[in-house]
Amino acid sequence: MSTIGRVALITGGSKGIGYGIAEALIKDGIKVAVTSRVQKSADQAAASLNQIREGFAIGIEADVRNLEAQQRAVDLLLVKWGRLDYVIANAGIGHFAPIQDLTPEMWHETIDINLTGVFNTIKSVLEPLKETSGYFITISSLAGTNFFANGTAYNASKWGLVGFTQALMLDLRVQGIKVTTIMPGSVATWFNDREPTAKDAWKIQPEDIGQIVSDLIKMPARTLPSKIEVRPSNPPSKS
Repeated sequence: MSTIGRVALITGGSKGIGYGIAEALIKDGIKVAVTSRVQKSADQAAASLNQIREGFAIGIEADVRNLEAQQRAVDLLLVKWGRLDYVIANAGIGHFAPIQDLTPEMWHETIDINLTGVFNTIKSVLEPLKETSGYFITISSLAGTNFFANGTAYNASKWGLVGFTQALMLDLRVQGIKVTTIMPGSVATWFNDREPTAKDAWKIQPEDIGQIVSDLIKMPARTLPSKIEVRPSNPPSKS
């Protein structure tokens, strides 16, 4: 399936997994809008992406916690390119602490970005995706099926996201929109402002998730991989 001339929106696309997906899609000839809570970060990412293919990327300031901000981002994209084919709901955050140390602010920020933010995103893109028989992809985590200590907020958000996305898939496939959730394990990203190093070479790389998204959107229309778990092939031994 040709992807030339198609348009994508990637939330949290200024770095990490979102940026890796943007790179892959631009190489496929897809124009990409990346969002960030900070306009400067979005602009820097778009400038870097435009070095791959000039004029194929724009950066938009939008906080997924705000439905109106999401709608404005979509409106800007539609004015610029006139259509929307693929949406990758990637924006995420993690607060990890035992319950006695987990503050209400940490809880709400995790749920509001990782879960409510995806609700806001699909609500703002639903109509343009219907017009193109588009694709909505969420980036969840293996934490959406595997619980761990200090993970009450993060586990709750990602378990909720997996359930939300699978139910959304059943709602939207009858309307011609594909929906998939990708659940990566350890990824070498800037998650929570941690800078990747050479010690992260064993981890899944952002471009690997980009390759998965690229492959998904090229699948035959009749076929829908609805949930994909992704793990490092050779993690370090814990012994």
